[in-house]
Amino acid sequence: MKIGIIGGGIGGTAAAHALLSKGHDVTVFEQAPAFGEVGAGVQMTPNAVKAVKGLGLYDTLLESGFFPKAIVGRNWRTARENFRIDLGQEFQAHYDAPYIHVHRADLLDLFATQLPPECCRFGVKCTGVELTGRGARASFDDGSTFEADLIVGADGVRSAVRGSLFGTGDLRWTGHQCYRALVPTGGVVDHVNPDSTFWMGPNAHVVTYYVKGGEMVNIVAVTEATEWVDESWSTRASREDMLADFEGWHPDLAKLFSQVEEVYNWGLFDRDPMDGWTKGAVTLLGDACHPMLPFLSQGAAMAIEDAYVLGEALSLSRNDLAAGLAAYEAERRPRTSKVQLEARERGRTYHLPTEEEMAARDAEYARRAKEDPRTTGINTDWVYDYDPRGFASRVGELA
Repeated sequence: MKIGIIGGGIGGTAAAHALLSKGHDVTVFEQAPAFGEVGAGVQMTPNAVKAVKGLGLYDTLLESGFFPKAIVGRNWRTARENFRIDLGQEFQAHYDAPYIHVHRADLLDLFATQLPPECCRFGVKCTGVELTGRGARASFDDGSTFEADLIVGADGVRSAVRGSLFGTGDLRWTGHQCYRALVPTGGVVDHVNPDSTFWMGPNAHVVTYYVKGGEMVNIVAVTEATEWVDESWSTRASREDMLADFEGWHPDLAKLFSQVEEVYNWGLFDRDPMDGWTKGAVTLLGDACHPMLPFLSQGAAMAIEDAYVLGEALSLSRNDLAAGLAAYEAERRPRTSKVQLEARERGRTYHLPTEEEMAARDAEYARRAKEDPRTTGINTDWVYDYDPRGFASRVGELA
């Protein structure tokens, strides 16, 4: 099939790779002048790594990844350890995949470098899509159009493709703002270590982990905002603002924050799960259909899972587009909806406002740790267990 993908981010490039590998004629449209990602990290949980394995890029991922030894929860002020999930051999054997930290730019390159230059069009912004008698047509701000058997909207939380067919809808600001920064690892202090560390405090939390093979610490610091913050990865903030918002937190975090040279912040926006992603020869993928808060580290993971399943669904349907898209959506929508809602709930439980509520939550973490050390505080077994590579066996032949 002739397929157009709107958006050249992680989800769009992963989908392009998946569909090209199945023999489709794919064109990716990206409004930026080249593929690129801002400086930030991604936690590639086992479910996402299994999708990368299915796409045939696992060995390449390992080259740029960092392997944390554990996921650790710490008290915001004392650094007391509230929970620990060991990420060693037993964890990897159970999920058939490791837990990997990677820089966003390296993750995008993992997929983008697989794409032939001739299938990529840069500097064109999609203004909308419409259904045609034989497929769909995308329109762009330079006056050009592109007709295809299938258009895939992978153009993010403010998707033009989604807006054309489903309306702009219910995008809402959550009241959270997120600081992101990278710090070279030289001189990093105790408790800011190679683990994936969750620091939970009143109305805020911080996650620290290594990327670039251990050369840098990625900081994600989320707090409640008193006024509107734009949804943009390129909005600069100041080190002083970040330090002020986390005044009174553990001295190790204060020292880490003081080493930051560039810091960005953006407002966190949310949508409710959709009732459907597909109309005729147009479907959605990634944040375009299921934008989610970052509290489960699943935004990129869900998009990569989508990409793998979409490729498999169209292959299994033998190019029966309606059957393939129905199977894709039936597989993906219940899962991504659950992850969306659970990520929203984590925004509450990670940000409890009082010492009493935090103590009760931490006691529950400790109880869970005794029952099952794999799930403990963040209770993510159900997220990590999913294997998109089992899609074919779950649905059988579609046509």
